[in-house]
Amino acid sequence: MTGTGMLLRVVVRRERITFPTWVLVIVLLTAGMISYIHRYFPTPQALRLYAEVIRDNPVFLGLGGPVTDPSIGAMAAWRGGGLPYLLAAWMAVSIVIRHTRAEEESGRHELLLAGVVGRHAPSAAALLAAAGASLLAGLLAAGALVASGVEPTGSIAYGAAIAAAGWVFAAVAALAAQLAESARTATRIGITVLGVSYLVRYLGDATGQSWLVWLSPLGWSHLVRAYGDERWWLLAVSAAAATVLLAAAYRMATRRDLGAGLLPVRQGPATASALRGPFSLAWRLQRGLLAAWATGLAAIAAVFAGLSGVAPRLADQPGSVLDGFIQRYGGPSGDPVDAYLWIIVLLLGYTCALYPVLATLRLHAEETSGRADAFLSTAVGRIRWAAGHLVIAMLGTLGLLAVGGAVTGLVYSLLIGDLARDLPRVIVAALGHVPAAWLVGAVATFAVGVLPRVAVAISWAAWGLVCVIGDLLGPLIGLWGWSRFEPFHYTPNIIADAQPVAAPPVVILVLTALLTGAALLRLRRRDLF
Repeated sequence: MTGTGMLLRVVVRRERITFPTWVLVIVLLTAGMISYIHRYFPTPQALRLYAEVIRDNPVFLGLGGPVTDPSIGAMAAWRGGGLPYLLAAWMAVSIVIRHTRAEEESGRHELLLAGVVGRHAPSAAALLAAAGASLLAGLLAAGALVASGVEPTGSIAYGAAIAAAGWVFAAVAALAAQLAESARTATRIGITVLGVSYLVRYLGDATGQSWLVWLSPLGWSHLVRAYGDERWWLLAVSAAAATVLLAAAYRMATRRDLGAGLLPVRQGPATASALRGPFSLAWRLQRGLLAAWATGLAAIAAVFAGLSGVAPRLADQPGSVLDGFIQRYGGPSGDPVDAYLWIIVLLLGYTCALYPVLATLRLHAEETSGRADAFLSTAVGRIRWAAGHLVIAMLGTLGLLAVGGAVTGLVYSLLIGDLARDLPRVIVAALGHVPAAWLVGAVATFAVGVLPRVAVAISWAAWGLVCVIGDLLGPLIGLWGWSRFEPFHYTPNIIADAQPVAAPPVVILVLTALLTGAALLRLRRRDLF
């Protein structure tokens, strides 16, 4: 462990922007839920009525689990939907992998170990940084809740559950960093475990199968039951799981060569006859990501469309936000089923907008790793090289929205709809989000081409901002009017028979072309990263 303290200071310095950003988002989200509850449910009677609505609705139960007590703190924790736990876990995964496997893959890890640095010091520093950031987020979130007048014991339990989620997934990331040989694969393992944990927890709460919640590491934070009976001992379960995972990770670290992973690397073909140019190479690099996205998106669409049977009951349940959703998305007749379908389509749109961001950032990864420099030393220009990845990103976004819309329309039609009528309109409605998703990807392209040093931060911030102020999440946190500043707001609601208007998508496509063109021109002239 020699040198752990020094490396910890290096990690904190390198993350001096991302650390505060992650923590601030978690704290603001937690405090924003309190403001939301105060605004829309100002009386104990309104809180009790809404708690009864949640208990009878599987969609709501899946969102944040059962409500333990109709208090302001409990309702705010439920309204958060476990998002602070998810964000803390995501933060921990990104920190640990970035400062372990990514450093080892780049060769910087080997240079450090050539000095007076112990073999396990880099991993220990990354884990301490992730655990400290998770703890800080939990403490500040609990402090914000107490400052808002919420019951202190439940607030401390809620903050501890946030920290526990970060600790568990920091250990998951440490194990993934030992298994995989590349940071990309390690990140994929960590995010997959995180996504499956959230989905299993959601299904367990939505269906009343509590044993599923116990199988999810994120579910353990929910089972702490802040503002209820406070099961403090479940924090020990998270700590024990993290300890076991860390012990396995450190055991693996002593048994492998530096730079290698324990999972065998799949050998490629002896020749690359199919790689005839930049487009085929981009497809070869991007097809795994696209296949994973298509599978995950189809599963999400099937789950939410499968719950469409509860949509007719939404109109009979109180809540100003719920009423606003139905009035805004249900068309002239205020049909709750159409409103629910459009909410699913919105979810698909905002989710798919992340794909072109990730696909574009692959350009940045190729550039920073040096592989782009080697590829561009051949008879291939920068524009053709970048265009291959951008075409895959655009067509992939189109295909993902088509898959999501088809699965949603098919499942909904088989349950309560009409296949001949509903399947085409849902697919068309989903495809209507393509220009907006392309614009989010164009922002990432502009960042990669013009501002490569901060491209990752700008790309993620753009997608996150669009989601936060958008028509789906914005109303839940009281930002009804802010959606006019993001592109998905201008997608016509085909589900509710809204008439398409040509001007908004044309403007969005023009902005996409301008941002992409500026990025390519700058990429052609600047030095590689």
